[in-house]
Amino acid sequence: MSGTKRATKSIRKKKDPNAPKRSLSAYMFFANENRDLVREENPGISFGGVGKLLGEKWKALTADEKKPYEEKAEADKKRYEAQKAQYLSEQQ
Repeated sequence: MSGTKRATKSIRKKKDPNAPKRSLSAYMFFANENRDLVREENPGISFGGVGKLLGEKWKALTADEKKPYEEKAEADKKRYEAQKAQYLSEQQ
């Protein structure tokens, strides 16, 4: 192998600011709801530490405890699909 590296630049298409935002997962609804509580219980915790504790709490939940978050995620998914369909129809 030669010692030179070739710089490759990937060209990404700019995201339309008017495009609908993606739907959130059940875990993200849980994390958004519980993030401040984890910070209050653990003052001075690092950003990564908050994520780790939220992940542990999520894994410890039963299926019944996860159900409200999964319902929110399903509703948000339907919202996104509806907005995306409308957005795509307007683009044509």
